[in-house]
Amino acid sequence: MHFFHIFAGITTYRIMAETEKVHCLIVGSGPAGYTAAIYASRAGLNPVLYQGLQPGGQLTITTEVENYPGYPDGIMGPQMMIDFEKQAQRMGADIRWGLATKVDLSQRPFKVEIDEEKWIETDALIIATGASAKWLGLPSEQRLNGHGVSACAVCDGFFFKGQDVAIVGAGDTACEEALYLSKICSNVHMLIRRDEMRASKVMQDRVLKTANINVHWNTDTVEVLGENKVDGIKVLNNKTNEESIIPVKAFFVAIGHEPNSVLFKGILDMDEAGYLITKAGSSKTNIEGVFACGDVQDKIYRQAVTAAGSGCMAALDAERYLGALGH
Repeated sequence: MHFFHIFAGITTYRIMAETEKVHCLIVGSGPAGYTAAIYASRAGLNPVLYQGLQPGGQLTITTEVENYPGYPDGIMGPQMMIDFEKQAQRMGADIRWGLATKVDLSQRPFKVEIDEEKWIETDALIIATGASAKWLGLPSEQRLNGHGVSACAVCDGFFFKGQDVAIVGAGDTACEEALYLSKICSNVHMLIRRDEMRASKVMQDRVLKTANINVHWNTDTVEVLGENKVDGIKVLNNKTNEESIIPVKAFFVAIGHEPNSVLFKGILDMDEAGYLITKAGSSKTNIEGVFACGDVQDKIYRQAVTAAGSGCMAALDAERYLGALGH
């Protein structure tokens, strides 16, 4: 909306941000957001969903998904998210492109700014902004992402059954994923940048006692090798400065995830890593009427099926909250 006034003979213009009022707002897509939209639509909440920077979330950068129920032959991650979106739209959800850039949760209705140009007022807010995998920052790593490079061994390890693979990371998650891979792959090369791990002692002991996990200490990843698929990795021993090549068919990055929660810092309760804290057995945050689901509040499971389940919870919680208010 445009307003103008005349001052000292000069016409000046002032841009006023547009405001829209909705009943239920969902920020973020992916399994959690789309499932929340499906359930909220069926409950008559007329949800509006803004997809964020990566519509469909992390599954849009994966290849085949074989562990989601209902797809006996597997399905490509991007197609699966298209199916989720279509189902939400068929139920009546208003799916929009746009990024939440600012929030005001100090009073009701809550206010969320979209793309720094429009404010949405909402009676209930569902946060499904997900988490982003941390990467090493190698051009070859990004080029081969989805073609042998992955940030989820549980998701993609099966495709390299009986083959040699590598994993980089030194925490509990890296150890868990290395152990998982050791059960289905011939050899697992675990790359550790220092001469010690950050993982708990029990996890370290399990890794070191597993015969087909080869731990490479003081090792940096220089490059992922291969044109259209991973053929190996070039590594550097940062103690001796010696480079070598390890032939592998897959390269897993397990150096952590970052929840996409910076927008809510200082507003919603979160742990030291930035994951939103929800009340046990629910999607409720510390602000009544604000709900969180999916990977933005789950640092343990981080699977599509668990994210979808928590999206269902968030929609049901929002329905009950709004019902209690008489909306």
